Amino acid sequence: MKNFTIAIVTILFVLVVSSVFVVFEGQRGIVFQFSKIKRDDAGQMIVFEPGLHFKIPLIESVRKIDARIQTLDEAPDRFVTSEKKDLMVDSYTKWRIVDFSTYFLRTSGSIENAKALLKQKINNGLRTEFGSRTIKEIVSGDRDEIMSKALDSAASSREDLGIDVIDVRVKAINLPQEVSNSIYDRMRAERTAVAKEHRSQGQEQSEIIRATIDAKVTVMLATAQKQAFEIRGEGDALAAKVYADAYSKDAEFFNFVRSLEAYEKSFSSKNDIMVVKPDSDFFHYLKDSTKNK
Repeated sequence: MKNFTIAIVTILFVLVVSSVFVVFEGQRGIVFQFSKIKRDDAGQMIVFEPGLHFKIPLIESVRKIDARIQTLDEAPDRFVTSEKKDLMVDSYTKWRIVDFSTYFLRTSGSIENAKALLKQKINNGLRTEFGSRTIKEIVSGDRDEIMSKALDSAASSREDLGIDVIDVRVKAINLPQEVSNSIYDRMRAERTAVAKEHRSQGQEQSEIIRATIDAKVTVMLATAQKQAFEIRGEGDALAAKVYADAYSKDAEFFNFVRSLEAYEKSFSSKNDIMVVKPDSDFFHYLKDSTKNK
């Protein structure tokens, strides 16, 4: 009897626990009866708000749906401008579910299905806006208007999907990779040509400056050499004048001093050897001094 009571209590506890479900904040709950959506007397789908709710155990099941703001951020898409130029547009969309009944019926409660359908609507709006503008208009200042009109075009999502699109933003607009590569190659070639031109001009200016400096240096050296010759000539002339004045005052004494200077330079080293005739004029004053003695 005791075991039977425990079994009954356990079964009742399991039934009570399985009949209670909690819908957390940021969620909504939908109850299924034998795989069919539970509806009210008016035939409308019953959506459970956050809180504690009850269901029939083993007969009803609950599926919870995220009611928070979602972000649709897929890979960049290719759009064509009015100039028939391709652009890679990277955008994102902020959205949330406002009509859970319509949302579940249109998407089967799958967020991936919702993203796919919403992306199609957003891209259609962006494609229309990009297709009516040139690249210059898109880049120069029409981006806000493009996003605004894309947001307006997605307003039908509320009725079609039960989704409210909060914001549509374009993050980046780029050229396709193959176009970018060709443009970069052309820009690189242009910059290389400009660099070569500047380099050749710089080389030309360098040669001109070097030639100018060399000419100035040559002129300065020639001028300095000329001045040096003039100064040396003036010095030699002055020295000759001094010698001439000294000679004119006392020629004999002048010859004597010059001979002494010659003797001093000739006999300054013991290793010097001179091959001179004894009766040479070089020894004139030496011979005279010997006679006097």
